[in-house]
Amino acid sequence: QNKLLAELDQNFDASRKDEIRRHIEELFNSILAEESMVLSRAERERLFNAIVSDILGFGPLEILLSDDSISEVMVNGPKNIYVERKGQLTRANVSFDSDEHVMRIIDRIVAPLGRRVDESSPLVDARLPDGSRVNVVIRPIALCGPTITIRKFSKDPLGVQDLIRF
Repeated sequence: QNKLLAELDQNFDASRKDEIRRHIEELFNSILAEESMVLSRAERERLFNAIVSDILGFGPLEILLSDDSISEVMVNGPKNIYVERKGQLTRANVSFDSDEHVMRIIDRIVAPLGRRVDESSPLVDARLPDGSRVNVVIRPIALCGPTITIRKFSKDPLGVQDLIRF
């Protein structure tokens, strides 16, 4: 992944995702061939999707954000990620590589909104393109590494009858 990132032009136009994805795939295949890496088809696909999510999406969070059963995602440092499903908190089976990896994803979330997060401004609220609310806290306020809390909204909003029933 690091080799691919080094070879990829970082000034790409994010609006041309299909073209960038094809370019990433070409680089990915050439690096695997160059390194003589033998992977099963499933491993190859999983690794490629993880790399594309990391470059074009929200990295390890991408799979959690696409799961409609999850209502909240909580990142407490790179290795402690929890999700809420139907009111129950469980540990997610994904993780980040490092604090820097979490910070790259945080920058990807807040940069399109014209916001920034750094030591002078360690707390920021934002929204994802789908409307989900995001809260980010980094050092020196966050003690265990960068934290991200994402409150997702249901695709089917609750109606008055739902609220009465609850």
